[in-house]
Amino acid sequence: MLAFYCDLCPRKCGAERLPDAGEGFCGEGLTARVARAAPHMWEEPPISGERGSGAVFFSGCNLRCVYCQNAVISTGKVGKPVSPERLREIYFELIGQGVHNINLVTGTHFLPAVLASLREPLPVPVVWNSSAYESVEALKSLQGKVQVYLPDMKYADPALAEKYSAAPDYPETAKRAILEMVRQVGPYRLREDGLLKSGVIIRHLVLPRALDNTKAVIRWVAETFGPGEVLFSLMSQYTPMGRAGEYPEINRRLTREEYDAAVAFMERSGIEDGFYQELSSAKEEYTPDFDLTGV
Repeated sequence: MLAFYCDLCPRKCGAERLPDAGEGFCGEGLTARVARAAPHMWEEPPISGERGSGAVFFSGCNLRCVYCQNAVISTGKVGKPVSPERLREIYFELIGQGVHNINLVTGTHFLPAVLASLREPLPVPVVWNSSAYESVEALKSLQGKVQVYLPDMKYADPALAEKYSAAPDYPETAKRAILEMVRQVGPYRLREDGLLKSGVIIRHLVLPRALDNTKAVIRWVAETFGPGEVLFSLMSQYTPMGRAGEYPEINRRLTREEYDAAVAFMERSGIEDGFYQELSSAKEEYTPDFDLTGV
């Protein structure tokens, strides 16, 4: 039976991953599992456009944040096994529905299967939607296959990264990963209709009681990238889900004061290429139903 001793993500846990079972941090085997594949309207405007992004939500995760809004699939074992051939069929079924791109959500731990499904180019851009907790070596294998990178930059504070994601190395790892993404695809390019042809959108989710962390992330982006190089998305949609109830300090939504302070700091930072969500975006209905639609 084919087995793989995993070093795909920065944890490099070396766990044995069989086709249908895994022992590592992500808990997944080699066969990709997908929980939903459908047009998705709630990404940034240059990705969702008018007809939606073709979002393929993979099960499992190598980060597993305690507040994960997709906890039902990141830790809950919801999902259906699919072959690389079926993955590619799913892409074309979504393209047939008119989506603007194929959006691969949290696929790092299934990288071999994803690469097999992308052996031939697709007629629409491929979006790699990830936590940015990825190795540069793994990302290099995606060069030429991914046109748009959509990474999180969750933490600049190692203590928060350890507490909420068991990854104290997250800040430096994510910075290296994002720099590699930018190296691959270059400055962002928009089509005439405003859709993203290629480039990087860096996302940051503001957490309750963590304004210093948000400021440090914004500061790094502002100091690292110049105008026209990357897009930045400040997200206010934090809703306590997953295991957030075990952490009283984050077991609530953002206050108006926290939100206004984050937006004001972004505006003062000099970042001009980007977006910020309205505070009203913090709604549970923005989390899709992981009911195997399209799988």
